[in-house]
Amino acid sequence: MKYVSTRGQAASLDFEGVTLAGLASDGGLYVPEAWPQFSHDEIAAMVGLPYAELAARIMAPFVGDSLTPERLRELTTQAYGRFAHAAVTPLKQLDERQWVLELFHGPTLAFKDVALQMLGLLFEEFLGRREDHLTIVGATSGDTGSAAIDAVAGRAKVDIFMLHPEGRVSDVQRRQMTTVLAPNVYNIAIDGSFDDAQAMVKRMFNDAAMTGTFGIAAVNSINWARLMSQVVYYFAAALQLGAPHRKVAFSVPTGNFGDVFAGYVAARMGLPVERLIVATNINDILHRALSAGDYSASTVTPTAAPSMDIQVSSNFERLLFDACGRDAAALAAQMQQFDATKALQLTNAQREAIAGLFSSARCDAGQMAQAMRWAYEAAGEVLDPHTAIGLHAARTAQDLPADVPVVTLATAHPAKFVDAVERATGVRPPLPARVGDLFERQERCDHLPGTYEAVAAYVAERATPKSGRKDA
Repeated sequence: MKYVSTRGQAASLDFEGVTLAGLASDGGLYVPEAWPQFSHDEIAAMVGLPYAELAARIMAPFVGDSLTPERLRELTTQAYGRFAHAAVTPLKQLDERQWVLELFHGPTLAFKDVALQMLGLLFEEFLGRREDHLTIVGATSGDTGSAAIDAVAGRAKVDIFMLHPEGRVSDVQRRQMTTVLAPNVYNIAIDGSFDDAQAMVKRMFNDAAMTGTFGIAAVNSINWARLMSQVVYYFAAALQLGAPHRKVAFSVPTGNFGDVFAGYVAARMGLPVERLIVATNINDILHRALSAGDYSASTVTPTAAPSMDIQVSSNFERLLFDACGRDAAALAAQMQQFDATKALQLTNAQREAIAGLFSSARCDAGQMAQAMRWAYEAAGEVLDPHTAIGLHAARTAQDLPADVPVVTLATAHPAKFVDAVERATGVRPPLPARVGDLFERQERCDHLPGTYEAVAAYVAERATPKSGRKDA
């Protein structure tokens, strides 16, 4: 399996190369050269597989020769052995049609664990074959940071620098990052928004002075290996609900577009997906793009669903690439326009290609709270704000066949957002016992101004060069 950049100028890489590279050198995102496909019978044969075995089956075509089938299965077994539920991503039924897929049973209580536990092991596996040292630089709107830090804390040959917007993540989200005191973990709170932090990360990947000295790598969903891992739970849910003999729709609370793009990949691989519903909060760039073709950024408005407080959705570029017939030159011109003006209009061809599988919905604070109350009163389920936004979109979706179940991706444990949950439902969910002492742990975090120069200097002073020698 080879991977190509959406912007067409970077060299193609194998799975090991793309995992360690993250962002392509031309500023684009890596995607498989062609989408692997499973037949109806091959999908039917996956019914009833344990999650780790299913993951190995789904990932195998993407991994190619970079891992043997036996080693891949060992890694998936290790990655998903840390989850608190035997099913890893269990399904819960809310009513005759609505379901939630609980993706928060990993060590940091968020869906990012499903991908990042695997990614941490892949980093360790591939770095073990080389003399190189890896410097992970990431930005988080809340959950990616803690999941990535948990996955690589204390691992050899890896440093991690995680940026978060100061005051714009929940207390639980912040503490899950800042209370990890491993020597290879650096937490940075910046003045500004998540989009500001993400822009700094992307700029660092294109900074020759930094990439020439340090092995800069990504854990955000710009890293293909992370997206690959997220494809698995779409198969897991659909197989339980009757696939491949029955179609399933998914509603996905979405900020950076990676989670829902994984659903698109599942559909391209042959999973019978009726529709992917993109659920946004009032920071609705994706809803405007999908409903009106207007992909233009505006000011980020802080909400009770901070992981969705995003106006530049990095992974949308991957969908636009496919939707323009994989014309890398045309896509590069579009993205250069967006980088310069923070606005672009989707072409008619892109809109038509996307409309076949995607729809979208925007959810305000009142609708979010209403969805939380309905889930609690009707089904006894306590949902976090992000999941509630997905549920609102699922329950208000139009023109879905009556026999198609709708699965909302439950992306975080409600205890990560206790104040918002309590306001809506009157219930204050406790943290699970495995993280119950979180507020008693010591924090360590550095605060920096929201400038690239300050962040780059901080990383350069503390990171280990590619060779692994500080004096290199």
